[in-house]
Amino acid sequence: MESSRSYSTDVLVIGAGPTGLACAIDAQQAGYRVMVVDKGCLCNSLFHYPSHMTFFTTSELLEIGNIPFPSPHAKPNRNEALEYYRKVAMHYRLDVRQYQTVLSVDGEDGDFRILTSDRYGRERTYTARKLILSTGYYDLPNNLNVPGEELPKVMHYYTDPHPYYDQDVLVIGGKNSAAIAALELWRHGARVTLVHRGPEMHRHVKYWIKPDIENRIKNGEVQGLFSTRVVEIGLDTVTLETPDGLKIVPNDFVFAMTGYKPDFRFLESLGVRIEGPDRMPVFDPESLESNVAGIYLAGVIVAGARTNEIFIENGRFHGRQIASDLAIKLGAQPQSVAEVRPGR
Repeated sequence: MESSRSYSTDVLVIGAGPTGLACAIDAQQAGYRVMVVDKGCLCNSLFHYPSHMTFFTTSELLEIGNIPFPSPHAKPNRNEALEYYRKVAMHYRLDVRQYQTVLSVDGEDGDFRILTSDRYGRERTYTARKLILSTGYYDLPNNLNVPGEELPKVMHYYTDPHPYYDQDVLVIGGKNSAAIAALELWRHGARVTLVHRGPEMHRHVKYWIKPDIENRIKNGEVQGLFSTRVVEIGLDTVTLETPDGLKIVPNDFVFAMTGYKPDFRFLESLGVRIEGPDRMPVFDPESLESNVAGIYLAGVIVAGARTNEIFIENGRFHGRQIASDLAIKLGAQPQSVAEVRPGR
């Protein structure tokens, strides 16, 4: 195995999503040497969104780094967003280290040591004066905790409807992601059953999606089972607990669109305190510095379990708050870099 390589920087950003990139840009513009690491690709969560997904917001509200996001559509799609964020990263020459999983963080404010591993188990060590955590929440799905959930036919991410033509597909959930998956699957020839533990589709389903899925259910084109939960997933069936008792339905694939959560264990391993029923991390609302000196939080993780409060639209401004605090605590002359990307 290749020996560990070491790198030094002023600021290390963990997470290369839109908010992480925005934080890197703002810190870099303030004059600091910045590196970004991510266990996946650039904007890894967006990459794993449905391939034909359209954002619920306008392109202007997705912009970072004062770079315009041109789009011929009122609401941009996934592919446009990925291209935009790639070009922003290129424009600012951001030092993004993709496919680097953080194994551990040691040290203290002014001298953090971060150990990462790439896809082949090769380790790298980074030293940084400050850390910014912008790890999002899309990587950790909320599990069903039922027998059979580990089967390969069960997925927590929906990407493309084509492979499920002429298949019996169960979609679990009552919000936007479940409604969109059910509609696309049905429109591409799947036999879709939608299961939700609530009495109806969630009230926050987008206004142009909600009547569509409700009409498909009303017309019998999508089977909708409400006040229902999954109790077991078999190879060819799924057992449901319905208001009328147990029901066994034929099944080839399951999409559990049950939401996602931040990696609270990672935060706690760094010493960040998590408080209350919403699992809110402790941080200064002005600087976004956590209770651990030198560790800042950005993006959706500042909202704890309330993941519907922070989006790209507002998380993209967190970098400005952090950069302002960095200027106070690091001063105007950032530390020089010990090693500058020697072919990686």
